[in-house]
Amino acid sequence: MDWDKLRVFHAVAEAGSFTHAGDVLNLSQSAVSRQISALEDVLQVPLFHRHARGLILTEQGETLHKTVREVFSKLEMTQTLLTESKEKAAGRLRVTTTTGFGNCWLMPRLHRFMADNPEIDICLILEDNDLDLGMREADVAVRMHAPRQPDLIQRHLADFSLPIFAAPRYIEKFGMPKSLDEIKEHQLVLFGEHHPPVAHVNWLAQACRTDGSTQTARLEVNSMAAMASAIAAGLGIGSIPTYAAKEFPDLVQILPEVTTPTVDAYFVYPEELRSSKRVAVFRDFLMSELGIR
Repeated sequence: MDWDKLRVFHAVAEAGSFTHAGDVLNLSQSAVSRQISALEDVLQVPLFHRHARGLILTEQGETLHKTVREVFSKLEMTQTLLTESKEKAAGRLRVTTTTGFGNCWLMPRLHRFMADNPEIDICLILEDNDLDLGMREADVAVRMHAPRQPDLIQRHLADFSLPIFAAPRYIEKFGMPKSLDEIKEHQLVLFGEHHPPVAHVNWLAQACRTDGSTQTARLEVNSMAAMASAIAAGLGIGSIPTYAAKEFPDLVQILPEVTTPTVDAYFVYPEELRSSKRVAVFRDFLMSELGIR
C-alpha cells in the first residue's frame, strides 16, 4: 500500500464519491477511480460498494478507513505542531463547545481573544454532542461535564448554577410562585431533546412534583439559548445556567433560596497539544474571563 493510494482512499471514504474526492484532490473522477481499483487489486478485497447514489464502504473498507483516518489525523496534528511559531501563538484553532455556552458566553467575549491574538484564526464548532478530539474533529473543547476519554487533558473552569427564572410580563400575568410545589401550576420551558447539553437541565420538571412524576412542558426547545429567549419572552418559567440568563438582565430569579443543580465546565484537549502555544493562550483567555487565577 503506497501513500498516494491511501491518500486517495481517505478522500473518497470521507467524501462518499469519486467526483467529490476528485474535487478535493484536484484529480479527475477517472483518475480517482483508477487509484481505488489499483488499491483493491493490491489488497485483493473490495473497499467500496458502488451504487447509483454514491459509494458505501465494505466491511474491509471500514477496517482500512479506521486505520487510515487515525494515521492522517496524527499526521495533521504533527504538521500543526511542527509549523507552529516558537516565538508566538499563530495558526488555526478549532474550538468546540455546546450551542448554549458558545452563543451565550463565548461569542460575546471572543472579540477580546482575537484582538489580543491577531495571528490565530478560530474555527468555532457549536455541537451539543461531544466531538472526538483524539480523531481531530476539533483541537480543544469546553465541555459541560468531565471528559470521558482517559487520554485527554482537562482543566476545571467553573461551576455554573441553574437558577429558576421568569420574565416580568409572565409574573404580572400568572403571579409569582412561592414554593417549588406551586410551580407545578405554572407553564414550564424545558429542554426538549434526547441529548441534553448539560446535566440536570430539566431538573425543575421533577422537583416541582412530590409524587415522583414529571411536569409537562408548555414549551420544549432543543437549544439552551432558545430556552433563555423563550423565558425572557414570557412563555414560561425555566431553569437555565447563569451564563445564558445574563444575556437577559430583566429576568427575575424565582425562589432564589432554593438550592439548584450546577453545571461543571471543563477545558479539554489531547495530550499531543500539551505544548501548543495556541492552546495555552486560549486556555489563559478562558481562565481570565472567568476570573480564575
